[in-house]
Amino acid sequence: MSQSAKSQQSILASINAPALKKDLPSLSIGDTINVHNRIVEGDKERIQVYSGVLIARAGSGMTDMITVRRVVDEVGIERVWPVNSPLIAKIEVVRHGDARRSKLYYLRDRVGKSRRLRDRRRGMKHIEVPGEKADAAPKA
Repeated sequence: MSQSAKSQQSILASINAPALKKDLPSLSIGDTINVHNRIVEGDKERIQVYSGVLIARAGSGMTDMITVRRVVDEVGIERVWPVNSPLIAKIEVVRHGDARRSKLYYLRDRVGKSRRLRDRRRGMKHIEVPGEKADAAPKA
């Protein structure tokens, strides 16, 4: 990379730095997330929550995009958002899903229970939770 290309990248990075969001949770593929979307209708503004599975992520920095898929009345709906958009009020993670791929496009063909992803905490049954007795026998 030439010296002028490096200086151009540093100039672009300094211009984009104030617009980047700093309060984002760590988003990983397979997570079920709630995206709080600002909707402006005339002079009124409201927030609508879009809940679904994060199936893809693309770009970096200012061009970071997420694709969220949800199923409503047996019809799959996908929306793509720029993460740093001012129209996104908040993103919150509901549960962490276990995915072994970087793009979950195969979920488009799934129906029923096979559409679900395993929880990432599935192998943590042996860890003792504070306040619970580990040696207590289950009631029959």
